[in-house]
Amino acid sequence: MVQEGEKMNIAVVGAGYWGRNLVRVFSELGSLSAVCDFNAKTLGEVKRLYPQAGTTASYSEVLTNPGIDGIVISTPAATHYNLVKQGLLAGKDIFVEKPLALTVKDGKELVDIAEKKDKILMVGHLLEYHPGILKLKELIDKGVLGHINYIYSNRLNLGKIRREENILWSFAPHDISVMLFLLGEMPISVSAYGGNYLHKNIADVTVSNLEFKSGVKGHIFVSWLHPYKEQKLIVIGDKKMALFDDVEKKDKLRLYSYKVEMKGEIPVSTKDAAEPVDFEALEPLKEECRHFLHCLKTRQRPRTDGHNGLRVLKILQACQHALENQGRDKVEIEDESIRKIL
Repeated sequence: MVQEGEKMNIAVVGAGYWGRNLVRVFSELGSLSAVCDFNAKTLGEVKRLYPQAGTTASYSEVLTNPGIDGIVISTPAATHYNLVKQGLLAGKDIFVEKPLALTVKDGKELVDIAEKKDKILMVGHLLEYHPGILKLKELIDKGVLGHINYIYSNRLNLGKIRREENILWSFAPHDISVMLFLLGEMPISVSAYGGNYLHKNIADVTVSNLEFKSGVKGHIFVSWLHPYKEQKLIVIGDKKMALFDDVEKKDKLRLYSYKVEMKGEIPVSTKDAAEPVDFEALEPLKEECRHFLHCLKTRQRPRTDGHNGLRVLKILQACQHALENQGRDKVEIEDESIRKIL
């Protein structure tokens, strides 16, 4: 077993659009041992920037390298299942970017393999490591917002448009994972609808609605066909409302006190000025990667482990089914999933 304090050797598989950030962070943390990518130009750039790291176009070289403690997978979503499975069967601990897989069946198989092999399986749900989201969770748990009535998120941009997956699978995992984290429960049903504008088979815009047993309702609006970047999460309690705006450079988390009074038969609302909430300015990705290294050293179960990834995957798959029906039907989440998470 790896002892606390030992240096961890990490191989990053996939050094493209997002993987390059993982390469940078693990290098900064002193743990980057190897980078695997099929693109020779990408590997050349990695070698120039990180000469201490080995480079290879062969995943099998990573799997058979006894010096590699953990593998970080940042490749297209359709490849996750096979790459994670091979890594686990080779005896490696795995950190895979979201989603864990493309079906609940495949995701469950990966979780089962990790448990049988006693291996770490962590899913990259980045926002669960954001200090602003952690602070918001603390405020909710302390009752500062009161009873939570409604939660919704907008993740919008005119950015990188994918062809391997639709906008639901590309953007919404972030918001689903955060809702589950903040509320500590699974939804009992979902509905979803959207539009395909750039490609007839790939949704560019989706709206997903979630209903929770506690009475909380939520919705998730995601789009890569939008005139500006927006990443907002709003939580409405019966005492206060919270806004987390990840695009803002400062005051990303704000609280609003409000009250509604009846004047005759007319409800009249009043709202106080925004109250900025301070939190430590840490890089979420570095905190996430640091957590993975800590789990490798201590054998602690990751905060966003395979079961966490499987819950998000279950909701994604239900939303996809609802999307294909264009919101005409609600999709029920099985009773076994309606349980407190935390």
